Amino acid sequence: MEQTITFKLEDFEGPLDLLLYLVSKNKMNIYNIEIVALIDQYVSMVNGLPVYQMESASEFIEMAARLVQMKSYFLLPKSEEAERMKEELTGMLVEYSACKEVAAQLRSMAEGVYTVVREPAEVELDTEYRLRHDVYLLEEAYNALQGRSRQKQPPRQEQFEPLTTAPFVSVTSRIIHVLRGLMTGRVRRLRQLFVKEGGRSQTVATFLAVLELVRAGRIAIADDESLTVRTGRKM
Repeated sequence: MEQTITFKLEDFEGPLDLLLYLVSKNKMNIYNIEIVALIDQYVSMVNGLPVYQMESASEFIEMAARLVQMKSYFLLPKSEEAERMKEELTGMLVEYSACKEVAAQLRSMAEGVYTVVREPAEVELDTEYRLRHDVYLLEEAYNALQGRSRQKQPPRQEQFEPLTTAPFVSVTSRIIHVLRGLMTGRVRRLRQLFVKEGGRSQTVATFLAVLELVRAGRIAIADDESLTVRTGRKM
């Protein structure tokens, strides 16, 4: 580990290729890497890059940043994140090493194989539609197309009238309604406050009114949905 290693990044296909070279050069066990020493050598190599090579070696610089982060975790007394990152890096190197071995085997198998290629043949484009269809099929296709075009039309003003003309119900009016119903005994349970014919605005206003009364401590809701009025409290 004391020897000085000199090489160029152009000699490697990527950061994993460089890391694998350092592991082999320093005779490390790939399954038990001396991670700090490996990081120091890698970062030292990347830090020595000329400025004009920084952009072309961006992937090497990115890996150097990850390794520096990993080393910072290893400086802690005990870090689970450091072990996780080490296992991740080891797995990446093992997989890359296996891929290199397979690539070398394929390369050796391809050596001496004579390959002949030719220029791609020119294909004449023919845009004529030669199929024939029954008339009713064409009619169905046309009607379906017209239906889709109608669906894409912008919405009409009449479609928004149910929303814009709906009556507005205020939360204050529903608070008074809830309290009056509880005081007179007409309302005893929560579900009695919500009726289907009340409309969306009334339902929302009633819900907000109940929340406000509960927050202010004016009413209480039991597990069986029964409502009780609390006296002596102010909103």
